Amino acid sequence: MPTSKDLNVIFEDDHIILINKPSGVLTVPGKVDNPSLNKVVFDRFGCESNRMDKMVVHRLGMDTSGLVVFARTNNALRELNSLFRTRKVTRKYEALVCGHVSNDSGEITWPLMRDYEFPPYMRVSTDYHQRALIGLDFGEIGKKMLESPKESVTKYQVLSREYINGHAVTRLSLTSVSGRTHQLNVHCAAIGHPIVGDTIYGLGGEAAPNGGLVESDLPGDQASAELQRDIAEAVVGRPACVHAKSISFDHPVTMEKMFFESVAPF
Repeated sequence: MPTSKDLNVIFEDDHIILINKPSGVLTVPGKVDNPSLNKVVFDRFGCESNRMDKMVVHRLGMDTSGLVVFARTNNALRELNSLFRTRKVTRKYEALVCGHVSNDSGEITWPLMRDYEFPPYMRVSTDYHQRALIGLDFGEIGKKMLESPKESVTKYQVLSREYINGHAVTRLSLTSVSGRTHQLNVHCAAIGHPIVGDTIYGLGGEAAPNGGLVESDLPGDQASAELQRDIAEAVVGRPACVHAKSISFDHPVTMEKMFFESVAPF
């Protein structure tokens, strides 16, 4: 966990703060008030409302490194929330995925749903899984499980095809159009190329395999189980290789066009 002195501050003014988050750090506290980037930023900079939760505009997964924006004023919080809600913020990620992706670019449009078999994770929503929800006990699975499938769109572009210890991986630029929970992890797994080091949605992870799809639904260039195991052994102990590389938006107060970028640590 970074201290207030060694925060990697990319930009700061009276209204917003942009931090380059390291992997392995929660963006916001969990249920047991774990250490978080939100708390460190609040302790150093404070905010108009004097409430750390009123600084949070969006979040990154614990393993994801990269750019996070925090609000310092109530007006900035309100305007940034509106920008995110109306998809006027462009975020690009860089990731290493297992195997060589054949197409140089593409779009993944699988809708997502809460996973009733492996809570609290996400999975691709199919007709089969929607039908499986019928008749399940509401008290057992909870309200969130019965939410409608979430439209989800991820655009990808191949940056390079590489190797880790002789094992094929692909460096992708990923644009999260819809910004759903765990969207990039599920979508990459659902095209047969899970993110390198992903112990949740990768091979043998805690979530449903292949993003919840059956193997026959995966494309022909999918990374084999053997390749995924070899890569997992090669990167054991390292965080998932996904980084929030760039973000662009109109400043919530000055309306100036803002663009920030950081280098992936892998």
